[in-house]
Amino acid sequence: MSVSPLHRKAVPAASGEVQRALGAEGRSSHKGQQTKAAIIDAALRLATQVGLEGLSIGALAELMHMSKSGVFAHFGSREDLQISVVHEYFHQFEQEVFYPALSAQRGLPRVEALFGNWMKRVAVEIQSGCIFISGAVEFDDRPGPVRDALSTSVKTWLGAMHRAVMQAQQEGHLHPEADAHQMAFEIHGLILALHYEARFLNNPGSVARANTGFAHILSRYGARAAAH
Repeated sequence: MSVSPLHRKAVPAASGEVQRALGAEGRSSHKGQQTKAAIIDAALRLATQVGLEGLSIGALAELMHMSKSGVFAHFGSREDLQISVVHEYFHQFEQEVFYPALSAQRGLPRVEALFGNWMKRVAVEIQSGCIFISGAVEFDDRPGPVRDALSTSVKTWLGAMHRAVMQAQQEGHLHPEADAHQMAFEIHGLILALHYEARFLNNPGSVARANTGFAHILSRYGARAAAH
């Protein structure tokens, strides 16, 4: 059976309506993603001040000039919001600390770049706070998805530092029998001590002492020290 002229004209019109509908849906989805990203950014800034436990849908709604239902529509629960904040914090950490260090030469220069970038970030966090440290205090004895997200993020970063130390051994920059886990542990300890000394105790000279501590670590584990 042949198709009537009326039907033939209706097909392009219907296709155009579908395309417009799909375009509107795409724009709406993009706008929704932008809104969600803005909420997470605001939540991260708030969490550095009040901690992950201090986050609430109501506080964010007021901060974003949105309704509670509008904020809640982007997150299934406050727990989902907290996890999103942890992931965003880790993403920023990677962008500022880890990825720039990859441009450094493999081995000790990369270890030094990782520590140097980490120290730059700590200099800012002394004023604003660190989600990893405050979150560890809040969720250390509270099993669940938020604690898992925090723990996974920190372990991922420490794993990257450990690999860099092992590469430095392979390049002959560190003693071949040095304990890579111990060295990474000591570097991590310096950062934690710096946060405590500078942010909590407000002791002057803490940054310089952390840098001196790192130099001592390199001296103990370095290939030259082993040779002597």
